[in-house]
Amino acid sequence: MKAMILAAGKGTRVRPLTFDLPKPMIPVLGKPVMAYLIEHLAKYGVNEIMVNVSYLHEKIEDYFGEGHQYGVQIGYSFEGYTNNEGEVIAEALGSAGGMKKIQQFGGFFDDTTIVLCGDAVINLDLKSALFEHRRKGAKASVICREVPYDKVSSYGVVVSDKDGRIQQFQEKPSQEEALSNFVSTGIYIFEPEILDLIPADTVFDIGSELFPLLVEKNIPFFAQNRTFNWIDIGSVKDYWEVSQSVMMGEVAHMDVPGIQLSDGIWVGLNTSINWEGTTIEGPVYIGSGCKIEAGSTIIGPTWIGHGSHICAGAKIVRSVLFEYTRVFQDVSLEEMIVFKEYSVNRAGEMKHVSEYTASEWTNARDRRAKPRDEVEDVAEKEKIA
Repeated sequence: MKAMILAAGKGTRVRPLTFDLPKPMIPVLGKPVMAYLIEHLAKYGVNEIMVNVSYLHEKIEDYFGEGHQYGVQIGYSFEGYTNNEGEVIAEALGSAGGMKKIQQFGGFFDDTTIVLCGDAVINLDLKSALFEHRRKGAKASVICREVPYDKVSSYGVVVSDKDGRIQQFQEKPSQEEALSNFVSTGIYIFEPEILDLIPADTVFDIGSELFPLLVEKNIPFFAQNRTFNWIDIGSVKDYWEVSQSVMMGEVAHMDVPGIQLSDGIWVGLNTSINWEGTTIEGPVYIGSGCKIEAGSTIIGPTWIGHGSHICAGAKIVRSVLFEYTRVFQDVSLEEMIVFKEYSVNRAGEMKHVSEYTASEWTNARDRRAKPRDEVEDVAEKEKIA
């Protein structure tokens, strides 16, 4: 079996994280989501992997390279073009359109292929899923999971008969309209002939266009309703909740890195913590090269990225701070994601650092002890005096 990872989207619902990162590169426990997928595929002996890329493609390609560190081979298919000024313009072809381009170029899909969205962490038993796919004589299979009915409006709902043959799809229906509470996880198994149904050189989507076509043409097309860990990062709110769950140890086989100082407290290398008046309640991870000043308070589940600086009196509660974040003295951040110049609260509301009345955080690479505006104010006062 081969694999394809869908990684060309812009991830607009996960902004501001995707202002600077393609969605598959968003870290969970400090490691890109896509890295977990590749490791899982390698565990099952799937070592030929194609990745379609477009938006911020170079960040994915530079990080994963040809896959040697994972014991697999990785190839890339860029979706976009070069304009008259020589600029490379990203332009995704849709999930199915990206598959077709790969097939036209080199005929990659010559065997059963598992196709996965690059923005989820899974522990699906691939061997069992492949066995069921072949036992039913399926040409296409969708891996589904049951969700509560009050959550169906966030997903593509799959309606199948008692044998699992797919009858209909509903794209994000209301709870009242939903005909099922089994949803697509963005994991598919395809036989090579499915590629013949996808039009060439056309933006074409798997869920909204290819799947209805399979139903219309009466192709052997089945749902597999399975129970497995599926950590889907659909929005920034989802990312906050995923980070909390993982830090709480609610997801099997995902361990916090670093050295465990005490129950629920992990640190990376060369991190300095002044314990005088400092309170740290786990689960908390403090990355390598961080500085925690005296009188700080950190309440978990909290992740503090490497190179960060928590100043005296600062309070961090159930938050995620990306690398090189300096939180200023006596500032309190609660249930917050801080990513470079942006913060996002638990409800998914985003604010730029300039929208705060006073500076609350900055880039920790800036070695000044005070924010730029405060430094300028002091210099102006000294000049007047």
